Amino acid sequence: MHLEYFHLIDRIVDLKTEQRSITVEAQVPQESTIFEGHFPGHPLMPGVLLIESMAQASGWLLIALTRFERMPFLAAVKEAKMRTFVKPGELLTIEAAVVHEGSGFTITEAKVSVGGKTKCNATLTFRQVPFPNDDLRGHMETMARRIGFPQQMFAHG
Repeated sequence: MHLEYFHLIDRIVDLKTEQRSITVEAQVPQESTIFEGHFPGHPLMPGVLLIESMAQASGWLLIALTRFERMPFLAAVKEAKMRTFVKPGELLTIEAAVVHEGSGFTITEAKVSVGGKTKCNATLTFRQVPFPNDDLRGHMETMARRIGFPQQMFAHG
C-alpha cells in the first residue's frame, strides 16, 4: 500500500468473474506522512482512504468483467459505515461484489476486514466508460500486473 500515491491495493487474492466478486489484500504501512496528522500520538487510517480501498477493489473487479475494455469511475458512495479503527501495520482484506448493473452504472457491495472482523463497509456506484487515453490505460495495465491481475483478463490476451 502506497498511501501517498493512492495505490491502496497490494495484491489480488481471489477473482471470480462468474460470481462477480473479488478479494484483495492491502498492508497498511507502519509509518506514513498520512499518520502525522491523523492523528498525532494515535495514528489511524482515514475513513476516506478505507472507502477508496473498497472503490479500488471494486474497480479491479469491474475492469476484469469488461476484460480491460472500460474504466470504472466512482460515482456515488452510499451506506458507508466505519465500524472500528484501522491502525498502522494491519493487513486489510477487501472484498467486493457486483449487486446491480443498469442504465450505464454498476453497484458493488464492499467491505474491509482485519483478521476476519469487519472494519467498514459500503455500497458503491460506478460509471464505466472507455479508457480516456492510452497513457491511462497503459498505467492501469502496469498496476494490474503489479497486483497480480490475471493475464487472461486483459482484452488482448
